[in-house]
Amino acid sequence: MGVVALVMAGGKGTRMKNAEEKPLIKVCGKPVIEYVLSALKDAKKIDSIIVATTNCTPKTTRLMNQLGFKVIETPGKDYVSDMGYAVQTLKLGVFLAIAADLPLVRGEMIDAVVERYERCGKPALTVAVPLETKTKLGMSIEYSFKMDDKDVVPVGINVIDGHKRYGDEWLDQDIYVLNHEELAVNINTVQELQLAELMLAEKKQK
Repeated sequence: MGVVALVMAGGKGTRMKNAEEKPLIKVCGKPVIEYVLSALKDAKKIDSIIVATTNCTPKTTRLMNQLGFKVIETPGKDYVSDMGYAVQTLKLGVFLAIAADLPLVRGEMIDAVVERYERCGKPALTVAVPLETKTKLGMSIEYSFKMDDKDVVPVGINVIDGHKRYGDEWLDQDIYVLNHEELAVNINTVQELQLAELMLAEKKQK
């Protein structure tokens, strides 16, 4: 099954100490969103890519247009509302939503997520990592929840059947816990940017 990928790229990046739009923050010299786009293009389970921007990310919109990606500009209310707007406007069926600030995500990880969704039998799936994995890396944590008596943190990757949405709520979901450090790294602070660059540099040396 091939699905549409919806890249959520409307964030302000207010915790970063620069004025750059969050999707365009450079990690090892390349905008973070381009790492996500590369992973999606490598994924065998992704049929097409759409980038959701807001009026907070006009430079991102221009870059995506220049690179030939389909763009939808959302109201910029919040992550979930903007996702819902994109789903309703584009009449999306099954789609994979992914945050634009995951520089270490890889195509095979995305394929594994879609394959898990295909097996789970539920209309939605959320990807999470163990809280201890985020803590060990020194990552900031905005939200966590219990899964089988363990604390886990959502990473910003979901697969959802857009036809089965009810209002602003998503229906019953599967939680897919992956203990991958790469998925635990997103860019909200300068320290997290430095960590991402260090991990990318280490991977290039292997």
